[in-house]
Amino acid sequence: MANGKTGIANWFHKKITDPLLAILQRGAEPKQLAFSAALGITFGVFPICGVTVFLCGVAIALLGSRCHAPTLMLANFMATPIELSLIVPFLRLGEFISGGPQFPLTSDALKKVLTGQASHEVILSVVHANSPSEILKCIFKSKEASSSSLRSKLEEDGFFKFF
Repeated sequence: MANGKTGIANWFHKKITDPLLAILQRGAEPKQLAFSAALGITFGVFPICGVTVFLCGVAIALLGSRCHAPTLMLANFMATPIELSLIVPFLRLGEFISGGPQFPLTSDALKKVLTGQASHEVILSVVHANSPSEILKCIFKSKEASSSSLRSKLEEDGFFKFF
């Protein structure tokens, strides 16, 4: 058991603490570091896995010297557990907003996704959610609904049963 704790502590020290100390010792401005860390965490919780590094790269290219690239990427890396823990809530919220069918979260569904058998269904649901008519319907629906009626609608549709 002691080796497990030592291994995790060494990994954390090597992957998080050492890079962070190296960044701070280089003498970057605190305002720039704070902006870069906030941007990295913001992009790090983007609900599509794998896109966060691309978003950070685009931000680094567009902002140039106004952001600190290593801090931005480190914050993005540190936000990965948060991103992964928010997959199910984002999935359910997207289903509710788009009005699409509920994607089953079973071991069989996961097996289909990993083996590529569910790719057709996933692509159709993404196209349905991103179609301009669906986006406009969602925008106009949200303007009509008040926060209390939205909460009651979420409860009726069973949105909170997965949390």
